[in-house]
Amino acid sequence: MKSITQFGYTVRTKFNKETDIVENPEGLLNSNLPKNIGKPATRALIQAGLVQLEQLATVTEADLLKLHGVGPKAVRLLKQALEDEGLSFVNQI
Repeated sequence: MKSITQFGYTVRTKFNKETDIVENPEGLLNSNLPKNIGKPATRALIQAGLVQLEQLATVTEADLLKLHGVGPKAVRLLKQALEDEGLSFVNQI
């Protein structure tokens, strides 16, 4: 199993049969998520398949807050990172 370290922890590049989790979602190693959102939030986003800021522009803030590990601080930092790229979260109706 090949390992690569990013965001302060190891990313494995094979499927873990014990947990049924793909440990290296496609695109993770090219992620542009801010590093200051914290490891729990980063892990939650990765598990949800959200590894690029552009992908975050397809969800609402409320959707992110439903993820275990993503709190108001992480959402605030992600919102700022999106705005810096000229993007935003989807508006709730």
